[in-house]
Amino acid sequence: MSHVLEIERADFENEGLRAFLQAHLDDLAPTAPEDSRHALDIAALQRPGVRLWTATTGGRLVGTAALSALDRAHEELKSMRTDPAHRGAGIATALLRHVLADARERGVERLSLETGSADFFAPARALYAKHGFVECEPFGSYRPDPHSTFMTRPV
Repeated sequence: MSHVLEIERADFENEGLRAFLQAHLDDLAPTAPEDSRHALDIAALQRPGVRLWTATTGGRLVGTAALSALDRAHEELKSMRTDPAHRGAGIATALLRHVLADARERGVERLSLETGSADFFAPARALYAKHGFVECEPFGSYRPDPHSTFMTRPV
């Protein structure tokens, strides 16, 4: 990546963001039945208690990450996506470090996530494990699901 990566809070008026988030939902559609897909749409990402960041390089949107409050001390990592053309360039790692720092600064004690159990999600699971996430039982309103892997870590 020849340009500097910039991470900032999302601008929901940006049509490029809408398309990027829709592409995320489209990518996930074939990976599991609808009731086993837990990605947030753009309306859900704008709810109180949800914080979305975008990563851009050279003015191009290349990644997103969000945190959704479960309670005062526990948040969920949501909407982690890197543009397929930029995967492997460290964007997801930069976003993950950014959201961890944000959570730490705000006094959050634990981050958890749900990701898919299919091979498609193996790189994501490896990234999370590399950054200290370990598999756990379902949290929040989740229930056991063979299409899901649940992970958590202290902040």
